[in-house]
Amino acid sequence: MKTKTEYLTFNTSKRREFINITKNVRKIVEESRIKDGLCLVNAMHITASVFVNDNESGLHEDFDLWLEKLAPHSPTEQYRHNETGEDNADAHIKRQIMGREVIVAITNGELDFGPWEQIFYGEFDGQRNKRVLVKVIGE
Repeated sequence: MKTKTEYLTFNTSKRREFINITKNVRKIVEESRIKDGLCLVNAMHITASVFVNDNESGLHEDFDLWLEKLAPHSPTEQYRHNETGEDNADAHIKRQIMGREVIVAITNGELDFGPWEQIFYGEFDGQRNKRVLVKVIGE
């Protein structure tokens, strides 16, 4: 069995942002030369997410609005977590909703997606360096 591990780094200009990372992940899979296996893509920060969905800007705006209704950033004092001096409790909750990681099958050396599926990095407490782990495992 072969493996390949890479890290993607992000520093978003906004507090909340969705970034399509499918091309980055495809390149890593291609470089791995693994023909049959799995690709794990994992947000390595507890205020960020990785998820699979459609690359449609209206949908991403809907996600952002929906998440902000479920866990609004303000007022920050509504969250017990923020009593520690943080102001990002909402980002932790948003991450929990959107998920930590995805695993995508690799078939014939390519990510084996369904129609319209792509991989996204979701940032909920941005404007600082964050990492995403990409680990490819297989034959």
